[in-house]
Amino acid sequence: MRSLSEPCILNITKGMGRITVAGVTRGYSAGTIVFIPAGVMHGFEVGPHVLGSALFLGRDCTVQLPPQPQHIRLRDVVAQQEMNMMLEMVARELDAGTASGQRAAVHYVGLLSVWLERQAEAAGITAQRPDAAHRLVARFTDVMERNFRLGAGVAEIAAELGVTPTHLTRCCRAASGRSAIELLQDRRLFEARQMLSDTKLPVGQISAALGFTSAAYFTRAFQNQTGISPSTFRKAG
Repeated sequence: MRSLSEPCILNITKGMGRITVAGVTRGYSAGTIVFIPAGVMHGFEVGPHVLGSALFLGRDCTVQLPPQPQHIRLRDVVAQQEMNMMLEMVARELDAGTASGQRAAVHYVGLLSVWLERQAEAAGITAQRPDAAHRLVARFTDVMERNFRLGAGVAEIAAELGVTPTHLTRCCRAASGRSAIELLQDRRLFEARQMLSDTKLPVGQISAALGFTSAAYFTRAFQNQTGISPSTFRKAG
C-alpha cells in the first residue's frame, strides 16, 4: 500500500494480477486501464509475466481528470491500440525535451482524459454507485492515508468513521480480502521501506515517525513482513 502526490495512469498490456485501489481489490489483465488520483492509497501485484506502462501526470497537472479512481477493461482491440498510441505520443513529445513538446504532451494528456471518460461511460462505470461497504472502506483508506504516521490504530480510525472495528474489518475483507489492520500495517511498512532507502534517519526515529509504540515492535513487524530486519534491509539497498 502506498500513495503518490501526483495522479497516474496504469496501462496493462500483458499478464494478470490484482490491484487494490482505495481499499477495493480487483483483478487485472491485458487491456486494463487503471486511473489513480493523487493521494489515493493503492498497491498491486506485478508478476514476472506482467508488462505495461505507467504515466505519471505531475503534481501540478492542469488537465481536468476524473475525481475518482477508475478501473476499465478494454475488450475492444481497437480501443487498446488507441490507448497505446496516445501514450506513445505523450512519451515522444516529452522525449523531445522542448517547450513545444511539453505543451503538446499536455494537450495529448487532455485528449487522453476525455478518451478515458468516454470509455468509462461506455462501460457504464459512471452510472455505478458503490455500496455502503465499499464507501466505508474508501473513507477508511482516506483517513488512514492522512493519519497513518500518527500511531492511530484500527479502533481509533473506526471510531472516527462512526463504526465498530469489527464492522470495519468485515467490510475491508469483503472489499479487498484483507483485514483493516493488514491494510494499515502494510501502508506503514511500505513507508518504512521508503524511509530506510531514501534517508539516513536511525531506525528508532523512523519507528517513532510512523507511530510505532517502540523500535522493537517496529523491527518485529518489519521482519515479519520482509523476512529481514530494518538494518539489514538498509544495508542491502
